[in-house]
Amino acid sequence: QVRLVESGGGLVQAGDSLRLSCTAFGRTDSSWAMGWFRQAPGKEREFVSTIDWRAGRPYYSDSVKGRFTISGDNAKNTVYLQMNSLKPEDTAIYYCAADRPGSWRPFNSGTRYAYWGQGTQVTVSS
Repeated sequence: QVRLVESGGGLVQAGDSLRLSCTAFGRTDSSWAMGWFRQAPGKEREFVSTIDWRAGRPYYSDSVKGRFTISGDNAKNTVYLQMNSLKPEDTAIYYCAADRPGSWRPFNSGTRYAYWGQGTQVTVSS
């Protein structure tokens, strides 16, 4: 059984930084992509960032581009999200996601990802 375990959320002030971590346990294969989505209260889940392991290419939503950096190690099934210059509008539950080999749906679509973490809360105060 595959489990994604996230850590690193918390309560910070605007302008501060946080680093989220996610590790997938129980996998017998390797993802083509691992990434992050978030969901704020009363809003739909939205794409934040993902990394295409095969191309070594990161993707970011416009709202976090230039502030967030995704990195990780596919061999270790681990991905990180360094979040700088945090804003109150970044407040949300952040979910880690991983796909299966052969996934061809868009990187920014939640339908691409077969495995999800339980989420970690990020709260940014003004």
